[in-house]
Amino acid sequence: MSTYFLIAILLLGFVITFQIAKASEYVGILKGEKKNNEQNNRINGFLMILFLVLGLIGVYWCNELFKGKILGKSASVQGEKIDQMLYITIAITGIVFFITQILLFWFSFKYQYSEKRKSFYFPHNNKLEVIWTVVPAIALTVLVGFGLMYWFQITGEAPRDAMQIEITGKQFNWIYRYPGKDGVFGKKYYRNISDAENNSLGLLWDDPATHDDLVVSSAMYMVVNQPVKLIINSRDVIHDVGIVQFRMKMDAVPGTPTTMWFTPKYTTQEMKKITGNPDFEYEISCDQMCGKGHFSMKGIIQVVTPEEFVLWRAKQVPNYVSVMKDKMPAPAPADSAKTAALKGEIPAKLVAVTP
Repeated sequence: MSTYFLIAILLLGFVITFQIAKASEYVGILKGEKKNNEQNNRINGFLMILFLVLGLIGVYWCNELFKGKILGKSASVQGEKIDQMLYITIAITGIVFFITQILLFWFSFKYQYSEKRKSFYFPHNNKLEVIWTVVPAIALTVLVGFGLMYWFQITGEAPRDAMQIEITGKQFNWIYRYPGKDGVFGKKYYRNISDAENNSLGLLWDDPATHDDLVVSSAMYMVVNQPVKLIINSRDVIHDVGIVQFRMKMDAVPGTPTTMWFTPKYTTQEMKKITGNPDFEYEISCDQMCGKGHFSMKGIIQVVTPEEFVLWRAKQVPNYVSVMKDKMPAPAPADSAKTAALKGEIPAKLVAVTP
């Protein structure tokens, strides 16, 4: 019903506009074309000034209404520099915007048609050509230079003490992997991927380095004030890791790992206080259209203190342990884990980590 009502309003608006145009045409015929054109010029000139004033007021109002509320405060050290770069860009383009728009609408009003004024044309002017070519080129080069500098920083070599986390996108969620105490990620092979066998990343169990790797999908945990390097992969199509609160974004490309690093400044609890939102969460969004479930591809980041991270990490079970438990037959109720190990039912090296 509402659709038909909207269509009826649009049709009515079209009819009204058409009738007004026809009426204006008839009035112009009665008054004479010359006089009618002069009157239309005055009206259009006034409307230009009115639009300029209302437009500038609207720009100022929108700025005051949404300033600092859309993205909020940057939650990473590198994000602050990116914000600074954006403010510089907005300042430069804002100055150009106000100058050009004011001149555009003011000239349309001031230099409307008049018999007492003759038009003067500039067929060519080398000085003006150089000014409006060289000045924008220099300004854009500076802005691009800032962008490249920050880009190379966040995609370059991370600090030695950086925490390494592998994030893999798949339709339609994220998988996170942490290395064990050895600090080395185990090998993986895409043909080994099997959600049914609890091997969502295709880890090679023959590689000892995979035995202590932690694979989780609920949330990514990282430590406040410690650099974190993200190693980004995709299991199927192209995704994109977008973490707007940290001002970071990077494509996840199948078969081609990408990286970026940053240093979180505030824990999740601190950001709840800063934003005044008790339900605040750091979010990971997929910023690349990746299929019909793209809208639901949301991940969560928990930024915690070092002590909280140690406690969380201690509660997690390596993926290898979970898989081997599922493959081994359940021991008799009277048998302990050590007895089962002696019988060869459970590998002895798993006994130490068996709950």
